[in-house]
Amino acid sequence: MPKSFLVDTTRCTACRGCQIACKEWHDLPANDTRQRGTHQNPPDLNPNNYKIVRFRERLTAEGTVIWNFFPDQCRHCLVPNCKDTADKVVPGAMIQDQKTGAVLPTEKSAALSAADARAVINACPYNIPRLDAKTNRLTKCDMCVDRVSNGMQPICVKTCPTGCMSFGEREEMLVLAQKRLENVKKRFPKAFLADYRDVNVIYLLGEEKEHYYEYAAFL
Repeated sequence: MPKSFLVDTTRCTACRGCQIACKEWHDLPANDTRQRGTHQNPPDLNPNNYKIVRFRERLTAEGTVIWNFFPDQCRHCLVPNCKDTADKVVPGAMIQDQKTGAVLPTEKSAALSAADARAVINACPYNIPRLDAKTNRLTKCDMCVDRVSNGMQPICVKTCPTGCMSFGEREEMLVLAQKRLENVKKRFPKAFLADYRDVNVIYLLGEEKEHYYEYAAFL
């Protein structure tokens, strides 16, 4: 049975513990960064960051500043467009682990031409895969499949201090998501579960998707 995440963004404080833990677990190098007028850093997913916390702020008509945080990562779609697109040119460049549902780039992705790699990236409705120019391989969140296969939680879930992220059997996470949504709606009446029928990373958003990252939700 596939595994799923539940990411309750109403509990996210943008501590970025998940972001740092992901880099450490995967032994990813540091990025050159600079101040760009936002606390979000780096500005986007890249071969050295499989997960980043996105920041979005706005001023309401009443003069209240609203912060929305979005821990962005691969959704591990139930039917992954990236894999289907890659299979047309280099079968096995992207695979889907049957035990966990994790969608994973492989070493075969290095055989994709630049145009084909771009096609795979563009096939993702959440703008997730990135091409590593040094290795010519596609990169993204791998669900910490090495940890999960050994009975451990993904490192981002293990690290989260606020209970923003949960992980387990898909059916259990769907039940938890509905319970959490019911409770969150008392404070955030417009809250909803983003694309939960199609993905294994289920986001609970407190507001309409336009108040988050552009690709926070597809539907």
